[in-house]
Formats: sequence, structure tokens, C-alpha cells
Amino acid sequence: MRMPRWATEGGLRSWLSAVLLPQGVAPGALNLLVARGLRGMCDGFIAVLLPGYLLALGLGQLAVGLISTTTLFGSALATILVGIAVNRFAQRSLLLFAAALMTATGLAFAGLSSLWPLLVVAFIETLNPSSGDVSLFLPLEHARLAESATGAARTALFARYSLVGGLSAAVGALAAGLPDLIAARSVASPLAAIRVMFIVYAVAGFVNWLVYRRLPARPSSKDTPRMPLGPSRGIVLRLALLFSVDAFAGGLLVNSLLTLWLIRRFGLSLGAAGQFFFWAGILSAGSQLAAAPLSRRIGLLNTMVFTHIPSSVCLIAAAFSPSLSLALALLLARSALSQMDVPTRSAYVMSVVTPGERPAAASFTAVPRSLAAAVAPTLSGVLLGVGWLAAPLVACGALKIAYDLSLLYAFRQVRADGGSS
Repeated sequence: MRMPRWATEGGLRSWLSAVLLPQGVAPGALNLLVARGLRGMCDGFIAVLLPGYLLALGLGQLAVGLISTTTLFGSALATILVGIAVNRFAQRSLLLFAAALMTATGLAFAGLSSLWPLLVVAFIETLNPSSGDVSLFLPLEHARLAESATGAARTALFARYSLVGGLSAAVGALAAGLPDLIAARSVASPLAAIRVMFIVYAVAGFVNWLVYRRLPARPSSKDTPRMPLGPSRGIVLRLALLFSVDAFAGGLLVNSLLTLWLIRRFGLSLGAAGQFFFWAGILSAGSQLAAAPLSRRIGLLNTMVFTHIPSSVCLIAAAFSPSLSLALALLLARSALSQMDVPTRSAYVMSVVTPGERPAAASFTAVPRSLAAAVAPTLSGVLLGVGWLAAPLVACGALKIAYDLSLLYAFRQVRADGGSS
């Protein structure tokens, strides 16, 4: 029996390209979107399951913050090394290495039980305890995406990239309820069921390795050689400084810690937390898709700022919510707005630097974000451990508002290559 064209590999690829890629985008970008989707799904369930996993191992609440901090510090170091190595190695080779590291990470976490070995693995691996992508994949994929489109098409491509990441993370968060389902049917203990999810993470890393292998050869770089920061150095350094403030604020409430807050404050189960993060991810993904047309109307910078501030207000209000239903409603409202700056921020960075500086710019704006975000989770873990449950949410919201206002003031006169800032 002959398979229909859409079910063949070529037909499926054509269909995915038509659905996911905006007009005027190189078809090779599809591989990056597929890889982002697989990684986002894993990030979604790992962020929810990590606190429960560490508690099931007999580790305390502080361990959740320590693991999250160590993971983010490791991501920062890896991103620094990527910024150095991007001029010496092919981007595809670095992506293949990152995918192999992802596989090793899943296998290691599935087999280890003590805090210190887990901390070592957390430092050198690819786990992502936050709602966004802070891994070494980020600067490599961003630089490659920026080469695939120009102007408004680039912003639309970054929006699709963020959309795929958000939707897949939402599905992954929903999958975080699988260990409870498995344990309820007495198929395995809760701890063993969570370990299986780390094996799934490892398998996804291998599949990503296969996807990266199929990336087309990078176009010749004779006209736009890769180089360290040159004429755009001042802009990139200022952006990196401000982005680090935003990242530190976000690090105070990575998804793992927000899960812990919901458990401590309202006694929410891991399965229910997974359902919440599913809907939060759906809202975030939809808002990122809306970011591209909105940015065409009001500019990239205004989209970043004026959607971010209301989301921070919702977060602060959630900290003082007297009921679970109101808290979840405010957090969902926050999710509908808080990620609209993600694709616009990426497109903005790529559009205010020269083409040859893009890999370095992606790396140097990501490194301070990772470092700043790495410090925060342990602080939040301490605050939650001593009973100051509202403090991480309030601090996160207040710092993000300060960041938005500072960004608007500092860059209101800087224009992106696709139009107004």
C-alpha cells in the first residue's frame, strides 16, 4: 500500500515548513525549530519534576535552589566557551556536542542519588530549571536563525522559534503528571517513575543530535566573517548589563521554585502543578506569536517593555493572593504577557549589530543573563526555606519593572535594521 505524500519524510518536511516557517526564510531553519521543540518539551517536565525528584531523594528545599543555581552557572560557563569557540569550530559541530551532552545529562541524573554528584553533573550539563532557554544551545541557534532571514521575516522567525519552545514546554509540563499516574497504578515507585522521565530526556538529546546532523552546510562567510564584537560593542555591553538584571529577577522564580512555592503555599500536587504549567505555557506561546505583528505596529523595544510591566504587576499581586484560584489566575495572566519580549528581544539584538558580530553578540548577551540568573535560585530557596514565601515573587516583579523602565530610557533612540526600535 502506497503511503500518502504527507506521510512521507519529504511530504512531512514540506508541511512543517509551510506551517512553521514565515515567507522569505531559509528552509534549514526548520531543523532548529524541530530541535527547539524537543528540547522545550524536556525542559517543561524537568522544571516541574526536579523539586519532587530531589525531595524524593531525601534532599531538602535548599537543594532545589542549589541545583538550579549550579545548573545556571554551568550554562553561563558553557555559553562563554561557545562565544570563544564559535570562531574556531563550525556551529553545527558545537550543536552536535551540545546534543550529546544533553543525552549524557539525562542518563547521569537518572542514575545518581547524592547531592554532590548531582551538583557536579548540574554544573557541566544542559538541564534547564527555568521557563526560558538559558542553555549553550541558545547563542548557536540564535546566530543560525538570524542568518536565515532579514527584517520583519527575522522577527517572525524568532516568534515562531519562541512559539515552538513555549508550546512544547507546555506539553512537557503536562507530561510531568505521568510519574504520579504510573505510581498510582503501582507500575513503579514515584522515584523510579521520575527517573524514567530523565531517560526520556536522554533519548530526546540523541534525537536532537540526529536533527542537527541534517542541518545544511553553513553559507560561505567570506562576505560576513564571524568576529568578536567590534562597532556594536557599546550597544551589546549595555544590553547585556540590562538583560542581566532581568535574568536575575527571573532566576528568583524559575519554574522549579515556582512549583515549590505552590506546593508550600497551597499544597499543590506535582500533577496539578504540571497542569498549571501546561496552560501557562499555552498562553505564553500564543503571546509570543502575537509579538511579531505587535512589534510591526509599535516597534520591538516598545513591545518588550509595555507587555512586560503588566505581567510583573500580576506576579506581585499573586504573592499576596489569599486563595489558590486567584493566585493561579494572576499567574496565568502573567504568562499571557511575560514572554512577549522573548522573540522581540532576540530579534532586537540581532538587528542592532552587524552580521559578522551576531554569534558573539548572541553569546555575550546570554552569558550575563546566565550568570545573573544563576545567583538567584539559591537566594529564593533560602527565603522559601525560612518561610518568607512572598519575597521571591515581589522581588522578581519589582526588579523586572525597574529593568523595563531602564531599557526604555537607555535605548529609545536606537533603531533596529527592520524599522523603528
